Amino acid sequence: MQSDRILLAHGSGGTMMRDLINDVFMTGFSDDILMRMDDAASLDFPGSRLAFSTDTYVVNPLFFPGADIGRLAVCGTVNDVATSGAKPLYLSVGFVLEEGFPVEDLRRILVSMRDAAAEAGVRIVTGDTKVVEKGHGDGCYINTAGVGVLAEGLDLSGSNCQAGDVVLLSGTLGDHGIAVISTREGLTFSTDIESDAAPLGALIAAVLAVAPDTRCFRDPTRGGLASTLNELAGASGVCITIDETLVPVREQVRGACEMLGYDVFQVANEGKMVTVVPASQAEAALAAMRDAPYGEDAAIIGEVAESPAGRVYVQTAFGATRIMDMLVGEQLPRIC
Repeated sequence: MQSDRILLAHGSGGTMMRDLINDVFMTGFSDDILMRMDDAASLDFPGSRLAFSTDTYVVNPLFFPGADIGRLAVCGTVNDVATSGAKPLYLSVGFVLEEGFPVEDLRRILVSMRDAAAEAGVRIVTGDTKVVEKGHGDGCYINTAGVGVLAEGLDLSGSNCQAGDVVLLSGTLGDHGIAVISTREGLTFSTDIESDAAPLGALIAAVLAVAPDTRCFRDPTRGGLASTLNELAGASGVCITIDETLVPVREQVRGACEMLGYDVFQVANEGKMVTVVPASQAEAALAAMRDAPYGEDAAIIGEVAESPAGRVYVQTAFGATRIMDMLVGEQLPRIC
């Protein structure tokens, strides 16, 4: 840890967040399942295996083009559970509300959560609400936890990637991050940019049906694609190279990133999935993604090599190769 105080950058999804997790949380808890560092923990229960995940949402503003904190909370946790290959079934929901928060805004959030849960095929079965004094919160924070059932023999993990594998991305990058920041900063663009928040359980199930040897799924949220690929390369001890020209990015998002000085590979996403599969199953996995809800822009974007271990590279449109670093510091605070 480079700081003795918690900074905004510790929640960025980049190197400072990684150091906080490794140096503080992992040292404090030291559980073998937790140490796998996957988005959902795979748990053995008598007669079945469960996937379990939790997340907390503090996005600012609460409402933004294409979604709001409620849809974000449901989709984010559903997707974390689904990355393990499990079928998400149940959610718990915890609210921290600030004194003075409008009841109509809360009702709007609940409707959004109800609709997102119905779309994802999950049930919200338990919850809790706390209220803090005015000035001691920021309207509404939401914690969600999700449980799903895992098929026997399925063991997806970011540590499973192997040389010769292929990397797929389920759709365009940067939509969520730019939608939130544009609303927060009052920016306008010639065309609307909307959050991509979406439940991806059906997309993951479709890929597993045709690519049974899939290594892992990971949703590139905070820290974006760059942090996700670096996490996978580090966990598996492999090298990942992507082709910049193959990565789908909407032109309006690309333009917004250039205007704001952001690297689109480091911008958060809430409705996209990174998948690593054996090369022999890549085309089938791609076709399944494109046929699934929210996967029409899916693409094969790169490949896995043996060395240099832990590195991620980008082949640029100009034929050069550069290192794809994790996000350092805080790019877009309060993005999810």
